[in-house]
Amino acid sequence: MKKSNRSSVLNIEDTGFERFSVKNILGLVIFTPLFFFWYIKFIGLLPEHIMLYVLFVSTYFGNKFSREIILSFAIYVVYWAIYDSFRVFPNYEFNTVHIHQPYELDKALFGVNYQGQLLTLSEYFAKVHIPLFDVLAGIFYINWVPIPIALSLYFYLKKRPLFYSFAYCFVFVNFLGWIVYYAYPAAPPWYVAEHGFALDLHTQGSEAGLRYFDQILDVNLFKGMYVRNSNVFAAMPSLHSAFPLITLYYGLKAKLGWFNIFFVIFCLGIWGAAVYTSHHYVIDVLCGISVASLGIFLFDKFLDKKVQVMFAK
Repeated sequence: MKKSNRSSVLNIEDTGFERFSVKNILGLVIFTPLFFFWYIKFIGLLPEHIMLYVLFVSTYFGNKFSREIILSFAIYVVYWAIYDSFRVFPNYEFNTVHIHQPYELDKALFGVNYQGQLLTLSEYFAKVHIPLFDVLAGIFYINWVPIPIALSLYFYLKKRPLFYSFAYCFVFVNFLGWIVYYAYPAAPPWYVAEHGFALDLHTQGSEAGLRYFDQILDVNLFKGMYVRNSNVFAAMPSLHSAFPLITLYYGLKAKLGWFNIFFVIFCLGIWGAAVYTSHHYVIDVLCGISVASLGIFLFDKFLDKKVQVMFAK
């Protein structure tokens, strides 16, 4: 029995995993009250926050493999936590909200004539939406995060260096987009359709054209999702449009073959759905594509090697 216990101890030492070290317990004791204080006091504690806490703690203290995964994917947790906290520091408190300007610019550049009236493409699609396209738009839009996360998981299991590049590039592009959010707060097309050009800072998020997906399938998916949107006036750039481009770039970099055709379709579907559902103007989509392109270029040139060194084993 003693020999077995000794082997067990040696095995723990060999794997480098220590579940309840003083450092880990101290970290948990400090992290827990800070986590709940922040969400209860400033944001409002929601079920997903509790789920996030339980997931993080259980995987961290689970075993070596689960700890390695949660620490590797922690960058996404940090990304989500920062975005969720934007409600504490809304961008409209830092700069003027632009409602009329993006509307008029988009209509001037990409407007269409419909029954003798010049409309933005979002306004046009709101009038002539087709059930098949409503469903397809919902399918594309609901996957704007799951597909990049799925690619992350594949890279983590099969191409570990690309995992770190993809994950940190993904977050880096988001930071660039957030800078634009605060520099140029902008209302989405659905805001103009529902509220006109008057500024209402108490406006809740809207599922806009995605409501037709909910109605057709008799679900409450998008309404429940967008009512919790942490920043209504963050249409420029469309990060929904940036994510699939990052996915396509790393798919090409990984030489994933036929999967890259799927990623091309994913890009086109998200870009079209963003405009079709009145969540973004065409100029928002183009700005999102530009931010993604710039972010990928800067990350590859200045940051990727540093990330690889940081996680080299």
